[in-house]
Amino acid sequence: MKTPLLFLVSFLAATTAFAADNPAAPAAAAPAATNPAPVTPANDPAYTYKTLRLNRAAFDALAARPGELLVLDVRRPDELTKVGGFPVYLSIQTKEVQNSLAYIPRDRLIVVVSNRAHRAGAVGDLLSSYGFRVVGAIGVRDYEDEGGSLLKIAPPAQSAAAPSAAQTAAAAPAQQAK
Repeated sequence: MKTPLLFLVSFLAATTAFAADNPAAPAAAAPAATNPAPVTPANDPAYTYKTLRLNRAAFDALAARPGELLVLDVRRPDELTKVGGFPVYLSIQTKEVQNSLAYIPRDRLIVVVSNRAHRAGAVGDLLSSYGFRVVGAIGVRDYEDEGGSLLKIAPPAQSAAAPSAAQTAAAAPAQQAK
């Protein structure tokens, strides 16, 4: 249960550091011909949630105010390492959100993140029903398609495996005989 709180503390500290190191600067716009059209209800009728679906420009404008924003990523760890994500976020998987409401700050604007915003929209609607200030949902793949950069997260290096309980039990009699 302390894990979401640890992520939140890390999020708050890193948000402040990120904002200090990266003052808000206008993003260089790529030519319109190379960027696909932003995802809208017109070109993604499957997005049926009440939570506003954000595009890159709207997300970047919110991210420029880190002291007011919480980015809640609801993807699985394997999705984070495969696709990448935003530099600072609170990670609570979709299936755990309802059990983790106490760890989500109510004094922040919330943007919910998933791969293509569908899970984010569903979680945004859920959080809104509990009185959280959800301002939108975004998909990291949509953000990247619109020219945004994601932070690629490498999985931790595999450490030497600790001996199993069976190996430890088998070695104990041999050590006692010495």
